[in-house]
Amino acid sequence: MIHNYLQSLSKKYTTNLLVFATLIKLISPSLVDAFPIFAQQAYESPREATGRIVCANCHLAQKPVEIEVPQGVLPDTVFGAEVTIPYDLSVKQVLGDGNRGGLNVGAVLVLPEGFTLAPKERLSETLKEETKGLTISSYSVSNPNILVIGPIPGDKNQKIVFPILSPNPAENKTVHFIKYPIYVGANRGRGQVNPNGTKTNNTLYTSAVEGQVLKIEKVAQGGYNIAIKPRTGDLITVSIPAGPEIIVKEGQSLTADQALTVDPNVGGFGQIETEIVLQSPARVKGMIAFFFTIILAQILLVLKKKQFEKVQLAEMNF
Repeated sequence: MIHNYLQSLSKKYTTNLLVFATLIKLISPSLVDAFPIFAQQAYESPREATGRIVCANCHLAQKPVEIEVPQGVLPDTVFGAEVTIPYDLSVKQVLGDGNRGGLNVGAVLVLPEGFTLAPKERLSETLKEETKGLTISSYSVSNPNILVIGPIPGDKNQKIVFPILSPNPAENKTVHFIKYPIYVGANRGRGQVNPNGTKTNNTLYTSAVEGQVLKIEKVAQGGYNIAIKPRTGDLITVSIPAGPEIIVKEGQSLTADQALTVDPNVGGFGQIETEIVLQSPARVKGMIAFFFTIILAQILLVLKKKQFEKVQLAEMNF
């Protein structure tokens, strides 16, 4: 009887907890519903077959990005991959509420199979200092070789260091001592398109038809409703959220695709790739031994030549 009561109480508690969590989700948008969560939820892998990283689907402007990694690393070694996301720190972006604020940044690093995020206990003091305050995570459980970070404040994080642990072919038979590609994508600022295809308030709004602006109405939540009378057809209304600046007036004639607002976007997305070699310790030792042998042979050759020259000189004097 007590067991049945406890079981009933447990089910009731669980149901109430789920209802409460659902209400919180509906009332208050979650902080994690942002880059890179959108990509993680919509795509199994962030890199498409064409080579394009999916973040470019929402961050439409093209911007530069840089990556620096060692030319080669040994197995089971921790090293840093430094991603640079340059932009003008003086610019301000349109925030979700329409106000202006600093840019945020984020990045996705696609490593070769077997390479993973280095555990904290194996980080050097330098890497601990460079990654202090940063939360880097795996893209998914099935993709531990893909790392993501963001959104984080861009003014303090134009350079992001990813601590990486190289694999050991002796333990992982799918890994070999060869050259591997590394892909990186990084954004600065908010995107222009939501994952569902709708526009954000950080993009350019245009007129879909040729016609005339009949009315511009400011809404209480911020933003505008622009009523446009087409040359033919029914009246259409373009809803513009808070943020973009209106550049048309009532009574103004419009052409199709004419801008209704200023483009507020100051950010963008960029991607680049590089290569890294997983070096075999035996090969490195063999190469060092080979170089040492060559140097020793050269020294012995020079000494032998000097000895021969002395003998030849002595014979000539004799």
